[in-house]
Amino acid sequence: MQHGIHVPAFESCFVPRGRTCEYAPPERTRPLKKSLLGIALCAAAPFTSAADAQDQASKPAAAAASTQQITRGGEQASTTGPAEYFTGRARVDPLFPANEDIKASGAYVTFEPGARSAWHTHPAGQRLVVASGVGLTQEWGKPVQVIRPGDVVWCPPGVKHWHGAAPTTAMTHLTVTGAVDGKSVTWMEKVTDDQYHAR
Repeated sequence: MQHGIHVPAFESCFVPRGRTCEYAPPERTRPLKKSLLGIALCAAAPFTSAADAQDQASKPAAAAASTQQITRGGEQASTTGPAEYFTGRARVDPLFPANEDIKASGAYVTFEPGARSAWHTHPAGQRLVVASGVGLTQEWGKPVQVIRPGDVVWCPPGVKHWHGAAPTTAMTHLTVTGAVDGKSVTWMEKVTDDQYHAR
């Protein structure tokens, strides 16, 4: 008992020196020592001190890996969607790459009126969140769908689809795309004008 301190609020609770019992009830509640939970918490207090000391020792190495990071807007260069994968003009503004913690990348993609992606699939799927304008999307073998700001499109893994702007209105969407073994997309043939204008 000489290595700990006595906590008056809990007459039978013994806590290691320099520690306090974090489960002290407000003065008007029943003392914790009278409940089984109080006894269990007080009995566990000496053991949590050793675990906390070990946890603190490992924090410096882990702190660097678990520090919040901010990538400022405008720090990453925009790119033009390659002509082999897009019809019309599309701009890609990258937000974040996939990594070992989160296996998905994110970007804003802006399509000028009439612009669209080629048919493609994603091995881990993709979410699109329409931010502005009016867009179109189509899953292979299904009708073209109109998408508007606030709409969220889920493209399941392996499902062939395309997306882009409406014929007379630009469209921007946020894209979050999963990756498998570093691969996030398989590009296919371009969307024909007939496919694009079919309703």
